[in-house]
Amino acid sequence: MHPDVSADLAELDATLKTVESVLDIEELRRRIDELEHQAADPDLWNDQDHAQQVTSELSHAQGELRRVEELRQRLDDLPVLYELAEGEEGEARTQALAEADAERAALHGDVEAMEVRTLLSGEYDKREALVNIRSGAGGDDAADWAEMLMRMYIRWADRHKYPVEVYDTSYAEGQGIKSATFAVKTPYAYGTLSVEMGTHRLVRISPFDNQGRRQTSFAEVEVLPVVETTDHIEVPETEIRVDVYRSSGPGGQSVNTTDSAVRITHIPTGIVVTCQNEKSQLQNKISAMRVLQAKLLERKRQEERAEMDALKTNEGASWGNQMRSYVLHPYQMVKDLRTAHEVNNPTAVLDGDIDGFIESGIRWRMRESQNQ
Repeated sequence: MHPDVSADLAELDATLKTVESVLDIEELRRRIDELEHQAADPDLWNDQDHAQQVTSELSHAQGELRRVEELRQRLDDLPVLYELAEGEEGEARTQALAEADAERAALHGDVEAMEVRTLLSGEYDKREALVNIRSGAGGDDAADWAEMLMRMYIRWADRHKYPVEVYDTSYAEGQGIKSATFAVKTPYAYGTLSVEMGTHRLVRISPFDNQGRRQTSFAEVEVLPVVETTDHIEVPETEIRVDVYRSSGPGGQSVNTTDSAVRITHIPTGIVVTCQNEKSQLQNKISAMRVLQAKLLERKRQEERAEMDALKTNEGASWGNQMRSYVLHPYQMVKDLRTAHEVNNPTAVLDGDIDGFIESGIRWRMRESQNQ
């Protein structure tokens, strides 16, 4: 085997050992065994919220263990691939070496992606995520852009088989949406997606301009950790106003014929949340309260950071700051303005291929926090 290849495999092995150490594989196996016993308890589903928490954590832990075991197996197989290739001759040898090199390159990417997951150690990083997308100024173009972003994140979740629950969609009068709120229901969704928070900018030929002029649109992405019972975010009934109204869909269509949609106003802060995607008024109120609690938790965190004079902490992509540009015309490019990560295939990115941006964002956030 070529010395450069041997050195590269040794580097991969060292990185993977670090990942295995941080994940604590034996503890992970013990936790999976414990969760499997809980999941097998026939009384588990008497408390549906707890049951979903157990099954979600079990699925995530099993996935983590499977991923790291597969990486270890692939790394163990690589020297064998090179040994077999070197036993060939002529064109067969060239092709076998090329295949081994391709697998080594792919393994590099997969090990680095796994390493990024070990960097998620913030207070709320293990939580599920609440994502809120709002269109900026710009009429139909901005509303359409907000809907494109919503689709991008839901497609990203689908790629990873992460469940998504849409709480509220406020449709624009023409195309697209004014805003949307949805949950990505998997452990570490908040830690992963929190680097997506900020203003996203789209440059393209407007499909809504009959003169075919170029248009710049903006949409804001907010990512919050889902509130858990240990957070002590109490919201007294006296501090909220609950309004009910009839749900509506695109173009003003009525989603149902009862006043099941719920709007909750938190009187002390003026925060307003809505939910209209559940079947009943009670379900919508419960979902809206979850979103309100998440917003109040984030407000509390920001106040605590302000007291410590640390407003510019890990969330370097602070609210309202432009953090990524998506250019469809006159050239094709998506570029993150914080990390300089760039790709020339916006179609793939808008179809949910954003792992490269997320991974570079997490590494950037880690460097920023170390420099403070």
